[in-house]
Amino acid sequence: METRNNTRVVEFLLLGFSKDPELQPLIFGLFLSMYLVTVLGNLLIILATISDSHLHTPMYFFLSNLSFVDICLTSTTIPKMLVNIQTQSKVITYAGCITQICFFLFFIEVDNFLLAVMAYDRYVAICHPLHYTVIMNPRLCGLLVVVCWILSVLHALFQSLMVLRLSFCTHLEIPHFFCEPNHVVQLACSDTFLNEVVMDSALVLMVIGPIAGIVYSYAKITSSIRAISSAQGKYKAFSTCASHLSIVSLFYGTGLGVYLSSAAAQSSHSKATASLMYTTITPMLNPFIYSLRNKDVKRALKSLFGRKV
Repeated sequence: METRNNTRVVEFLLLGFSKDPELQPLIFGLFLSMYLVTVLGNLLIILATISDSHLHTPMYFFLSNLSFVDICLTSTTIPKMLVNIQTQSKVITYAGCITQICFFLFFIEVDNFLLAVMAYDRYVAICHPLHYTVIMNPRLCGLLVVVCWILSVLHALFQSLMVLRLSFCTHLEIPHFFCEPNHVVQLACSDTFLNEVVMDSALVLMVIGPIAGIVYSYAKITSSIRAISSAQGKYKAFSTCASHLSIVSLFYGTGLGVYLSSAAAQSSHSKATASLMYTTITPMLNPFIYSLRNKDVKRALKSLFGRKV
């Protein structure tokens, strides 16, 4: 592998899911289909939210932001993989890898924070329904989204700068379909102790915090639902949270499984498969989960298609 003074590499190799040439067309078709479904589905959610005045509420404002971030997240990883399969090349440049790490961390963190904000929105809607419009006013909603983006930008830039300080010599094969930060750090031939400390600290501060907020919100929501006397009222209150809970379970269940499992307990191939869940499958399923379980979104989509026809 070509290097510059054994410190600055020219390129990495993304090994992907399989080295079998016969499987490459199947993998290409599968990922292209998932990418197109993800982009189209989330784009429809955004258009439906914008076009239908009934969806101009905090809940759907956050949902449209989540859909936009999901489009960006999959666009950070999947297109490069598709190009590599099509050109029969596994190469990604050093600059391209660092850029991919930065954008991946940015969008995955925005996803993380938005899920916590959406949990808070559901908490206010169910536990303080009379004050909902006052508390979740447009100014607060906009501020919450801006804070999510600012914190994510700072985190992504800091982590990317930490990777830039590392030296890479040999064995530059990444057993993944994108430049996953942990895998890249493990390839370094310089001391990675500081990077590992920073990554662990970031995991605690940037992930555990939002999870704690989600758990607290749903603990309060559960208490409020239990206090509702009618079964119909309980079902209606729970149904407003079901879609969000499904996405939270998929996102954090697979994401934390990748980062908290030890290398001995989980192979690189298993980690790549688990990463596929929260980087590709979850963004693809978001529009289906929210549209299939939500009458307002269904009505808005029907109106949108009817208007185009």
